[in-house]
Amino acid sequence: MNANTPVLVVVDAANVVGSVPDGWWRDRRGAAERLRDRLASEGVPAVSGPVEIVLVVEGAARGVESVPGVQVSAAPGSGDDHIVEVVASAGDRSVLVITADRELRRRVGELGAEVAGPRSVRP
Repeated sequence: MNANTPVLVVVDAANVVGSVPDGWWRDRRGAAERLRDRLASEGVPAVSGPVEIVLVVEGAARGVESVPGVQVSAAPGSGDDHIVEVVASAGDRSVLVITADRELRRRVGELGAEVAGPRSVRP
């Protein structure tokens, strides 16, 4: 793999947003948009070098739009299944998945992805 190839960072929006009880459940779409905007402005501090960020949304957050620096990918069904598909399609790229979901961590780990918890992208 080329050292200049950006690390693919796949963010489990529902899991990261749900990791802090700040009232996100009253406005799931707004919470996902705030996460998207934070990722666009701050990136992923845990990764040095170039990154490509994919924010996977599901449910009420499906209408969130992409912005420069963050591609939003709406899961047609299960967000976890969609994240696994994104990781599986990454080929030999380095992939980091941001989630605390144990089962999802196991599934993407079997595909060779590294994992980090929500605190890696959320204060």
